[in-house]
Amino acid sequence: MTSPAAAATPLLSMADAVDSIKRSLSDLTTTATDNKGIGFFENPRRFSGYATRLQNVLNTVLRTCSSPDTLPASVQTALKGISGDLAKANETMSVYRNRSKIFVLINCLSLSASLQERTLAIGGWLSLIDSSLHHHPYPELRKKIADLSRDMKQAQFTVNENEERVYCTLQKEGQGRPTTKAVQSGIIMDLARALGIESDNHNELTEQIKQLKSDLSQSSSVSERRILTSLQRILDTWSVVPDVAALNWDSELEEDCHILPFKNFLCPLTKQVMKEPVVLESAQAYERKAIEYWFERCLEDGRDPNCPVTGQVLKSLELKPNIGLAGAIEEWVNRNVEVQVSTVVETLRKENPEVDGLDKALDIVFKISEEHPSNRYRVRNAGVVLLIVKLLKSSSKSIGTILRSKALMALLSMAKDEESKKIMLEEGVTKSVIHSLIGNSEKEKEYAVKLLLEFCNDEAHCKSVASEKGALVLLSSMTGNLELPALSNLADEVFKKMERIEEIVQPLAAAGRFEPLINRLCQGSDNVKIEMAFLVGKLTLTNSCKEQIARQCAKVLVELLSKSAGRAASLKALYNLSGLDDNATILVDSALLPALTDILFKSHDASPELKGLAAATIANVASNPGCWELASADKLGHSMQSESIVSSLLGLLSGVSPQCQVSTLRILCGIASSPQAAESVATHIKSGDGIKYIIQFLEHPEVEHRAYAFRLTRILSERIGQDLAYALKPFDKLVLFKDKLLDNQSADCERSDAACILANIQLSEEEVKTLLEATFIKWIVITLRTQKSSFNTRSSRSISNIAEGLLGLLLHFTRSVDPQTLGTVREHRLMTIFRDQLSFPSKARVKQLAAHGLKNLSEAGRSLCEQDTGSSSPRRFCASLVFICGKPPPEPTTCPIHNTPCEDNSQLCLLKSNCIKPLVDLLAEEDTNVQIAAVEALSTLIIDTSKNFKRAVDELEREGALDAVVELFTEIRPGLLQERTVWMLERVLRVEGHSHRYSLNQSLVRALVEAFKHGNANAKRHAQEALTNLKQISGLSGKASQSRARRIEGFFAFDPQLVRDGITS
Repeated sequence: MTSPAAAATPLLSMADAVDSIKRSLSDLTTTATDNKGIGFFENPRRFSGYATRLQNVLNTVLRTCSSPDTLPASVQTALKGISGDLAKANETMSVYRNRSKIFVLINCLSLSASLQERTLAIGGWLSLIDSSLHHHPYPELRKKIADLSRDMKQAQFTVNENEERVYCTLQKEGQGRPTTKAVQSGIIMDLARALGIESDNHNELTEQIKQLKSDLSQSSSVSERRILTSLQRILDTWSVVPDVAALNWDSELEEDCHILPFKNFLCPLTKQVMKEPVVLESAQAYERKAIEYWFERCLEDGRDPNCPVTGQVLKSLELKPNIGLAGAIEEWVNRNVEVQVSTVVETLRKENPEVDGLDKALDIVFKISEEHPSNRYRVRNAGVVLLIVKLLKSSSKSIGTILRSKALMALLSMAKDEESKKIMLEEGVTKSVIHSLIGNSEKEKEYAVKLLLEFCNDEAHCKSVASEKGALVLLSSMTGNLELPALSNLADEVFKKMERIEEIVQPLAAAGRFEPLINRLCQGSDNVKIEMAFLVGKLTLTNSCKEQIARQCAKVLVELLSKSAGRAASLKALYNLSGLDDNATILVDSALLPALTDILFKSHDASPELKGLAAATIANVASNPGCWELASADKLGHSMQSESIVSSLLGLLSGVSPQCQVSTLRILCGIASSPQAAESVATHIKSGDGIKYIIQFLEHPEVEHRAYAFRLTRILSERIGQDLAYALKPFDKLVLFKDKLLDNQSADCERSDAACILANIQLSEEEVKTLLEATFIKWIVITLRTQKSSFNTRSSRSISNIAEGLLGLLLHFTRSVDPQTLGTVREHRLMTIFRDQLSFPSKARVKQLAAHGLKNLSEAGRSLCEQDTGSSSPRRFCASLVFICGKPPPEPTTCPIHNTPCEDNSQLCLLKSNCIKPLVDLLAEEDTNVQIAAVEALSTLIIDTSKNFKRAVDELEREGALDAVVELFTEIRPGLLQERTVWMLERVLRVEGHSHRYSLNQSLVRALVEAFKHGNANAKRHAQEALTNLKQISGLSGKASQSRARRIEGFFAFDPQLVRDGITS
C-alpha cells in the first residue's frame, strides 16, 4: 500500500528514514506525561501511547538485522512511509505541546482529524511490515506488529462534549454576532470547564487569553481575530466582581441606609439580584430571561442546552419558579425601597440641596420605578413626584440641563403610574416640560418629548398639552429635523396622537400641521368639509402651506361652491389660497374660473360679500399671465380674454359694491397685461365702450379705485393709444394726468402711470406745446436728475416706472425740434439727460426710450445743420441761435459728424455730448428693443454720405462702435435688428479702408451671406451691397448703381422711418 507520506519521501535513504523515525518517536514519547499540553487533551495522549508501542516494535525490528539496508524492500518502504507520517504527526502534536489551550480548542476538530489520518496511515505501514516478515523466526514480534497495526487502524480520535461545545461557541463568536450578558456568562463557564479551571478563576482565564493573543499575533484569519476580541470583551465584563454592598443602590447617598442582599439572590449569569428566579433540573437558580437567552443560543448553535454553572446537559428545559427565593428577594427589595424613598424625600426637601445629592436622588427614583415597578406607589405616596415637579418649576434655570434631564427621566418613568401622571398634570408640569423643549441638551429635549407623548395617551391630557402656549410650535419645529432624527420621530408621534382629536385640528393647523385638516377636508362629511374650509379661509398661511393645501384640496373646495351651505367658507378658503402666485395654475386646473364667474355674473342669490370674494379670487389668478389664457372661464367655454367675459366685467363696474369694483378693475388689469391676451382684451374694451367706464374711476375718491384705474388706462395706452386719446380729450383728462404727475401728495404708482399714459397716447404739436411748456419740461428734468441722485435698490422699481413716463414725455418734445424749442433743449441739456439714463440701473424700457430721445435730437441736429449750411451766408452750426447764448462762440474746428463747428453745449451732437460710448455699451444688452434703439441712434451719424463721411466712420471706429456692431450682427437672427445693423454696416463698408479690413473677417462675411439668403427684403438688399463693398460678389456699376445709391440716401434724408417700415427702392 502507499500513503501520502511515502509519496513525499521517495529519495530518502534508509539510514535517514531510521534517524527520522527515532527523532520523531523520541519527541512523541518524552512528552506523553506532560499535563500542560499533550497530557491535558485525550487525543494527543492516546497518540503518544501508540507512539510508545511503535517505538518498542520498530526497535525490535531493527535489532533483528545487521543493517537497515538488509531488510526486505517492502519493509524498507514501510519504514520510509512511517518516517513521513510520524514527522507530520509530530507537527500536529507540537500544536498541543506549544500553543495555548484555547487555540487548541479553536482548532480541535482539524487537529483530531490530522491525528486520525496519521494513525490510520501508520497502521497501514505496519500491516505491510507484518506481511513481509511471515518467515521471520520471532512470532512474538509479528504478533506485536499485527496487534499495533489493528489497534491503530481501528483508533477513533474525537473531541469530548465540552470541547465540541466550546469549539462550536467559539466558531460562532468568530462570525461577530452580538451576545447578551447572560450568554457571555455561559460562554465563560463552558470555556472554563473545557480548560479545567474554575469559572471564577479570573487570573487563569486572563493568562489563557494572553497566550491565545500571542499565538494569533501572526494570524491572518479574520475569524480567529474576532474570537480573540470577543473573548477579551467577555472576560472584561465577567471579571467585574459585583459589589454586593452597592448592588442596585447608591451606598454613597447615605451610609448604611440599605440592607445587603444574600449571595443566592444574584443570578450566576447576570450577577444581579434576580427579579424572577427559576430553577433548572440541575437545581441551579437563574434569572428567567437570562437562562432563556442561554437556551436560545445553545439551540441556535445546534447543541443541547446545558446548565452553565454545572455543565450538565439538560433533558428538560422546564423552568420552575423559585417561589421561596422570589419572596425573599421581594421582601428585601421592599425594605430597601422604603429606606431609599425616605432618603430621597429628605434630599429633595432641603432648601438648598447639593447638586450631587439631587443627581443621586433622581437616579434612585428612576431605578426604583424601572426595576421595581410594583413599588411606584411607594414613591408616589411619599410625595416624591410632587417634589420633583416643584423642583422643575421653581429651579428650572438654576439646576442645569443635566439635572433637568434626570428629573424629566424620573417623571417619565413614574408617568406609567396613572395616579402619578395625574399629580403631574394637576401641578402644571406641562409648562415646565414644554420649556425643556428649548433646552440646551438633546437628552433634555428627548425626555421632554417622551413625557409629552406619555401625557397624550389620554384624550383629555392631550388637549391640555395642545392648549399650552408654544407647545405645538416647538414640536412642529422639531419635526423634519434631519440633524436630530430621533427627536423628529418622537415629535411626529406626539402629533399623530393629537391629530385624532377634533378640537385640536385648528391649533395644529395654526402651528403648521395641516395633515388632519387636509384629511378631514378631503374625506369628511359635508359639514366637516365646510368647517375645515372655514378654517383654511381664516388661517394665516405660509406660502408652502398654501401650496400644500391647494394641491390636495382645490377640487374639493371648488365642488363646495356648488352647495349654498358651503359657498361662503369655500370662497374664503379659495381666496386665501389664491394669494400665492404659484397656486394659480393649480386652481385653474381645478375648474375654479367657471364656478367663480357663475357666482359673479349669474348668481342672483349671492350676497355682495360673496361676489366681492369671487371677484378678488379671480383677480389674484388673473394677475399671473400664462396660467389661465387657455382655460374656460365660464360653463360655455369662453376664455377670460373673450368678448363675453370682458363685456361682463365692464358691466360689473356699475351696480356692485366698491370692493367688487376694485377687484373687477384688478381683473381687467391682469388680463390686459397678458402678452397673449392683451391685444384682444384692449380691442374688446374699445369696441364695448369700456374706456368711458374706466376713466370715470380716474378721479374716484378711493385710492384703490384710482390706482387700478390709472394702471388699466396705462396698459390700454400701450395698445390703443390713439383711441384712448380720442376718449380722454373731450373730458379734458390730459390736464388731469399732468396735474396728477405734478401732485407730490399722490401715490407714486398713480404718478408714474399718469406719466406713462401721457407718453403713450398720440399728441398733436399744439398739444405738445400746450402740455409740455417750459416750466413742465424743467420739472421733468429736475425730477429725473433728483431720482438719479437718490437712487437705491428699494426704490428702483418706482423710479424706473416714473422715469419711463417722463422720458416718454420728453420724446414728445424732441420729435419736432425747431429754433423755437431749441433753446429749451440746450437750457435743460436734454441730450445729457437722455445719455445719463443709458448708464442708469433701470429697466430696459427706460434705456430704449433714452436711446430714442438721442436719435431724435441727433436727427434734429442734422436737419438744422443742413438748413444752416444751405443758407446764403455760411455760418457755423447753431450760429443762427446766437441770440440764445448772447454772443457768438469762438471759431472751433469742424465736427466730423456735421462738417460744421459744433458747440460743446449744442445738445444736438452725439459726439460733442459724449453719447456714442454709452450707446455702444447698449449693444451688449439682452433686450432686443434696446439694441435696435441704440443702432438707430448710432445710424444717424452716417446717414449723410456726401460730406466728410469717412471722418464720421473713423470717429465711430475710435469709439469702438464698428466692432461692437459687427459682433452684434454676427450673433443675431433675421429680423428688424438684423435689418438695422446690416444697413449701418453697408454704409461703413463704403469706406475703402474699412471694407478692406473687414473683408478678412470670415464671421462677418458668413453673417452677411446668411442675411442675404434669409433676411427680409431690406436686409437682403443691404447685405448684397455690403458684400459688393467687400468685393465678395460682383456689384452693380455705372449710372444705375449711382442712381440707386442716391435714391437710398434720399429716402433717409427725407424720412428714415420709410426704411423702418420696409419701403424699398
